[in-house]
Amino acid sequence: MTSFIILFRGVGGATQLPTKPLREVLTEAGFGNVRTYINSGNAVLTSDKKAEEVERKIAVLTAKHFDFTKEIFVISSKDFDRMVEKNPFREETKEPTKLHLFVLKTEPEQAAIAALKGKVTETENLHIDAHALYFHTPKGFSDSKLGPKIDRILGVAITARNWNSVLKLQSMAHEAS
Repeated sequence: MTSFIILFRGVGGATQLPTKPLREVLTEAGFGNVRTYINSGNAVLTSDKKAEEVERKIAVLTAKHFDFTKEIFVISSKDFDRMVEKNPFREETKEPTKLHLFVLKTEPEQAAIAALKGKVTETENLHIDAHALYFHTPKGFSDSKLGPKIDRILGVAITARNWNSVLKLQSMAHEAS
């Protein structure tokens, strides 16, 4: 069995995935150790299926039961551990709400990465590593002009979590194993 972290894009505001019903639907579908973390599109579960199969099954279930049709990111615990380990901003974890991990559905083109890096302000810092983007915003994400534009500039689907959430999801995934 593999432990997976499930990140739903765009949960919040008008788009909701109620945590208790989500856990029930995923459990009834045969996933193991299903847990959710805060009401913003985070789940952890185990499965003997590959990530792509898990994603397809969850997409069908969430569309049917919750009318949720946005992107779903399924990351194995092992791959998530690598993302956490590769964080180039170790010092910034002291203020975990100002450091964000963006998970990218696909690797962006080099021209898009260059365009994004060209828009980084002197107070922000970012690093891209394959399917992960690390974004440090010392003044906070809500003050960042670049943060909300990252997906449009890169041209790939993304979802982001602050470092507190990243570490909590990592811990939950380890517990589920």
